[in-house]
This record gives sequence, structure tokens and C-alpha cells, in this order.
Amino acid sequence: MIIRQAELLPIDFGGLRIFDYTAQQPGSSSLALIDVPPGGRHRLAKSSRSDKYYYVMQGQLIFTLDGIEYELGAGDLCVVSRGHAFSYANHRDELVKLILVHTPTFDVQTEEFLE
Repeated sequence: MIIRQAELLPIDFGGLRIFDYTAQQPGSSSLALIDVPPGGRHRLAKSSRSDKYYYVMQGQLIFTLDGIEYELGAGDLCVVSRGHAFSYANHRDELVKLILVHTPTFDVQTEEFLE
């Protein structure tokens, strides 16, 4: 299977731009590319279903995991195990690009937004 970004429609999620490469596709994991603009943030949340793997492709952001803040930059990976609270924010003037993998696949019904 080949999936081209040019054929995807981005999802606006609170100012984040998400390209969901595997929406509605069979498989054991799902993958998305996320653009986090300057000032952009993901509100506090947790998943009861999926482990999440956030890989920073470009830029720097503050990632909060279980109340502890970490500064992540290009090449860094943050693993969020199911049931753990997380959020992230871009406090810089440049775009941040993330790759997100959910295992098992993303299911919005199992996401809990805490704020």
C-alpha cells in the first residue's frame, strides 16, 4: 500500500494540523504527521487503548508527561503508555513536525481529554 501526503486532507485539531495516513486502514498500528505551529498545543489527554510514540522531526517543543515537562528537539522520541496523561506545546517561533504512531490503532472513542 502506498499513501501520498498530497492525497490526504489535513484535520484541524485545535490549531494542530494532522495528516492521518492510516485512517480507516487495516493494521495493528496507525501513523500520523502533525504540524504544531508557533503557539500551538495539544490539550491534556490520555488514552485507554493505545500506546503513543511521538517522534520530533523538526523544531522544539515542551512535552508534558504525567505532570513532568521535557524539552524535546529534532530526533527525540517520547513514548506515552496507555493510561498516562500528556500534553505538548510549541513555545517557539518555528513550526514543529511530529510523527505519531498509535499501537494499536487510533480510536477517538478511547481518548479522554482532561481539560
